[in-house]
Amino acid sequence: MELTAAIFILVLASRLQPIAGVGHDPLLVVDDYEDGGIRLKCLSERLFSEAQLLWTNSRGDNITGTPLSADTSTATVSSSIILKAGSGNSASCKIIDKQLKTSTESSVAIADVFFPSTSPWLAAFVVILLLSIFLVLAAFYKIRNNNKEITRAEKAREQIQQEEQKTRFQKENEDAKKRIENIRNELKFRKARSNAVNITLDQKCRHPNLCISNDNRRVKSSNKTKTALKAMVVATEGFPGKKHYWEVEVGNQSQWELGVVSEKIRNMIMNSTGNSFPEDNLFSLQYSQGKYILTGGKDVSDCKQCRVVGVLLDVENAELSFYNVEEMSPLGSVYFEFTGKQYPFFSPDSSGEWLGVRPVKPQT
Repeated sequence: MELTAAIFILVLASRLQPIAGVGHDPLLVVDDYEDGGIRLKCLSERLFSEAQLLWTNSRGDNITGTPLSADTSTATVSSSIILKAGSGNSASCKIIDKQLKTSTESSVAIADVFFPSTSPWLAAFVVILLLSIFLVLAAFYKIRNNNKEITRAEKAREQIQQEEQKTRFQKENEDAKKRIENIRNELKFRKARSNAVNITLDQKCRHPNLCISNDNRRVKSSNKTKTALKAMVVATEGFPGKKHYWEVEVGNQSQWELGVVSEKIRNMIMNSTGNSFPEDNLFSLQYSQGKYILTGGKDVSDCKQCRVVGVLLDVENAELSFYNVEEMSPLGSVYFEFTGKQYPFFSPDSSGEWLGVRPVKPQT
């Protein structure tokens, strides 16, 4: 309403240019804002039988408007143009009656203030808006990446914790198994020790290079020459059955051999003038060059050097077992078929140090 009122104030007085009669000035109406300008409509209150409508700008140049239309119900003809800022801000509408050879014209001028214009702050606003959108998207992207990194870090930490728990559980499980195994070994050792017997060495069944103590419990080599394990002494006692346990102090000797021989082998050793060490038909544990070797060439792994060895002869189960007495742990076992009595034998090294039977102390 304000725009229409202001434009009507600026509408110039119509000029009549009669040629051959009298007519009415056309009416210029501001219709609406459109396409960045103002739509002007030119109306004539008289219906012409044959008319032509011309639009001109402020410089007198023709402007193309909409085709002339007639409304018989209201007896009017009309046409319209869109006047944009910078196009002179004024326009004229001339209607020519070709039959009466007359023309009427109206003009209008519109101030720039009434034209739609772009605010100088609009570009800055658009830039700021786009920058804000970009910053929001960048912040969203950063937050999303940070959340992903946090999630990955949490998963990695959880995985590490799970691995640590798994490792700790495995270690605890292994420790528990080891403790259980140690308890079993200790119980087995104590049970074996309950079958302790007295052992004495037989002066008549020994190698000539061996020397036996007065109490017939210890033996050592009288020949300091370092040779292979070829000298042995057999115990006086022989065991036909059941279980029998004895302990032997080996000390720090670099090599020794302990075990049992059959009665047949014992008699052969006793009747032999050379008293040679038998190669077969004996079952033993040998220590040499820092290793334990059972009969048959089987190595005993993960066993440190021990000072006292326990020997269990289980004739019923055809098993000969050896123990580290100080650790109460097994060193290994030999399985074989026993025939007749079995006699313990002992073979020290050539160092001249004693190797002897130790009385088994009562269990505590």
